[in-house]
Amino acid sequence: MRLQLVAQLRLGLTIGSLALTVTFRDAQAQSSADPPSSKGPAPATPSGVTAGRPPGSNLTEHFSLDYGQYADTDHVFVETPSVSGKVSNPTAGWSVGGQYLVDVVSAASVDIVSTASRRWQEVRQEGNVDASYKPKTLGVQANGSVSDEPDYLSWSAGGSVTLDLADKNVTWLFGYAHGHDVAGRTGTAFSVFSHVLDRNAFNAALTLVLSPRTIATFVGDLVLEDGDLSKPYRYIPLFSPGTNVPRGAPIGLVNELRVSARPLEQLPLSRERYAITARMAHRFRLATLRLDERLYADTWAMKATTTDAIYLLDVSRRVELGPHARLHAQTAVNFWQRAYLFGPGFEYPALRTGDRELGPLVNVTAGFTLRLGLGSEANPNSWILGFDLNATSTQYLDDLYVTSRISALSGMTLETDL
Repeated sequence: MRLQLVAQLRLGLTIGSLALTVTFRDAQAQSSADPPSSKGPAPATPSGVTAGRPPGSNLTEHFSLDYGQYADTDHVFVETPSVSGKVSNPTAGWSVGGQYLVDVVSAASVDIVSTASRRWQEVRQEGNVDASYKPKTLGVQANGSVSDEPDYLSWSAGGSVTLDLADKNVTWLFGYAHGHDVAGRTGTAFSVFSHVLDRNAFNAALTLVLSPRTIATFVGDLVLEDGDLSKPYRYIPLFSPGTNVPRGAPIGLVNELRVSARPLEQLPLSRERYAITARMAHRFRLATLRLDERLYADTWAMKATTTDAIYLLDVSRRVELGPHARLHAQTAVNFWQRAYLFGPGFEYPALRTGDRELGPLVNVTAGFTLRLGLGSEANPNSWILGFDLNATSTQYLDDLYVTSRISALSGMTLETDL
């Protein structure tokens, strides 16, 4: 069973939004006349620290080893080791990179227990590659990824075009990606049973260098989904009209109140998603502040807002640390019901779901980041060891079984430029 934890593990945008991370160099190495990122948006390391490039070399080889762990009070545990690398030539304007990761999931959540299933384990593998070329003001980028697990196969491919204007103080980006997902049942061939979803994602971004120390980015996303990704293992309890089913009703009470029929989940066969994101990054003398605000809406009537802030302080040339905070709130989709009822003729509701992530909820995240430069005295950031720890409290406002969840995400990164 596919658990949609990847976006949660990375605490990123949920609908394929553009990853535009601003990287600021050591303030002591910059003059006020040199903008911190004069070439606009560029790939960055997981934090605000950038591994140092050997002086006098046009070729940069960047490697990273990452290990993440996720656990929550709903008995879901995930381990994610990954390795990535990138070779680039900043002078010529090209780069080629790739990443491979594994998600090892172990779960005994209330959704599994409610279907009389036992704890299960699953392994998901993902690989992706990307390449870019930007010799002057016009650049192109292409990327592709493949994800595989016992009952789920997904691939995507896309590209983008960037254009620098106004002496590289204004950068436009236009991107497109196509994704294809196939969900099935473990042990059953896709040719026998499968649900297919096709996804077309469009995005546009504008980055403005407002001052030598301040950058603003505005991103718009449109994602068009066509197909059926109803969970083939998720059975929905039904109740007779007039039955009072309280919020957070435990499994025993649900089984006592429900009727015998339990149809499979059925979601709409298409969805349009819209999002607008604004990001502001400012470099103080010894710190970096980044603020994000994202507004989301879709044709299932869900609306959401996400506010994210991170503050990184340069304790020394080798140490950077700071807090991270995130607030997310969303409304339910228009077919959401805590307890689905038989119709007048005892027919099933046409649309039904047990996915509490489609219901109304609020979550708050607080975390901390630490980056240590382990390189030589002349180039301390040639090797970087990073640690991240985030805890999230989620309140489900209108759901069976679970009313709240506490989750923790920790990560460790070792990266270097050779």
